[in-house]
Amino acid sequence: MKKTLITAGLLTGLMPYADSATANSGIGHVQKGIASYYHDNLHGRRTASGQVYNKYRLSAAHKTLPIGTKIQVTDTKTGRSIVVRVNDRGPFVKGRILDLSKEAAKELGIIDRGIAQVDLRVLSKPQQDG
Repeated sequence: MKKTLITAGLLTGLMPYADSATANSGIGHVQKGIASYYHDNLHGRRTASGQVYNKYRLSAAHKTLPIGTKIQVTDTKTGRSIVVRVNDRGPFVKGRILDLSKEAAKELGIIDRGIAQVDLRVLSKPQQDG
């Protein structure tokens, strides 16, 4: 009985952290990290959303944000910002939080640098069917 109470107490104490991943990616959440952009050879290939990647559109890949999430990406060096929609998964390079389409990288002004330190702010999430 004592073991059960201790276990229950520990689990109850951890409950506030259970939703932290979900809560931390809510509207207004800011994530800081490194962004890069897609290589040209990916143009025309399918993304995780099923859409065809178009390097001329404003889109991005993120590991965990729901497909369809609208985010603002700000280059911390220049202060320049763009708004893109998540339509793919990635990046799969350690230390990076976002892969941008070529057009998004161009508008953000990071083409020559290749990568940039960014702040990512969640603006909206897709509607859930239900």
